[in-house]
Amino acid sequence: MKQAAMKRTGEHRKVRTSGNDRIFYLLCYLFIGILTLLVLYTIVYVVSASFSSAGAVSRGEVWLWPVDFSLEGYKAVLNYRDLWIGYRNTIFYTVVGTVINVAMTMMCAYPLARKGLYGGRVVMFLFTFTMLFSGGMIPNYILMGKLGIMNTVWVMLLPGAMSVYNMIVARTNIQSNIPGELLEAAKMDGCSDGKFFFAIVLPLSKAVIAVLAMWYAVGHWNAYFNAFLYLSDKELYPLQLFLKDILVQNDFAGVMDPEFAEQMNYMRNLIKYAVIVLSTAPLFAFYPFVGLGDVYKRQVLPILFVYPIFQKSFVKGIMIGSVKG
Repeated sequence: MKQAAMKRTGEHRKVRTSGNDRIFYLLCYLFIGILTLLVLYTIVYVVSASFSSAGAVSRGEVWLWPVDFSLEGYKAVLNYRDLWIGYRNTIFYTVVGTVINVAMTMMCAYPLARKGLYGGRVVMFLFTFTMLFSGGMIPNYILMGKLGIMNTVWVMLLPGAMSVYNMIVARTNIQSNIPGELLEAAKMDGCSDGKFFFAIVLPLSKAVIAVLAMWYAVGHWNAYFNAFLYLSDKELYPLQLFLKDILVQNDFAGVMDPEFAEQMNYMRNLIKYAVIVLSTAPLFAFYPFVGLGDVYKRQVLPILFVYPIFQKSFVKGIMIGSVKG
């Protein structure tokens, strides 16, 4: 009997699923499949409509593939000066803002991850408190004016320079992957805190830095409300404010040169789809891997080409804090 029990222990037995479990799995796959098809159809429809003629789009003839293939929508958009201003500003806000965000997050997470930090719990409580309560829109508006950053590029970069949630993720990563003994050994060799941070902590935190950079970059690319509140100079507008005029207000005359206004009104729907494709092109590269959102709201295309390069680091970083089974 003992030998038989040992034999049974060494065997790999298949886990049998009941009929109810199979039905449940089938319904889950069916639900996910339907959602996937809906999202994919939305993307295909927008792209196909952008390559169709204005007449076909207006008559509703486009369903899946382009009808009367045409590039007139893209030609009109490329003559739209404000779109390039929006691209320039959004790229600047995304790149510079992400660098500031990641730097602030890591420099704040490292000392809070140290067990010997005096008053660390109090500081952590104050940070967490800001996640639950805020001053509100009007106090923030007054604050921006008092700081002298109203209607400047800094109003898009400094407010929200660090996300407390992202800081907690980075802090957890440092506590989990960088033991205190490593710091003690480094100090015995004459390593300072600053050198330890730049030479050891940052290289060992590449995974979480990749995740933080992705989160911050997507947030900056989609940033809209701060610009709507604090910016009045069109030369500083991000891409999303110009998209608002086209996609929401249908206002072409206010954002384009007058000679194009009449032509654009005829091509109104076609221009919308072309603008959506062009504005989302930078994010679409890796965003589908992390969750395709509403194309109309999320301005999704620059990240598809970047994500595969950092996929390993992203997967490792996103799983920080998960429970091992």
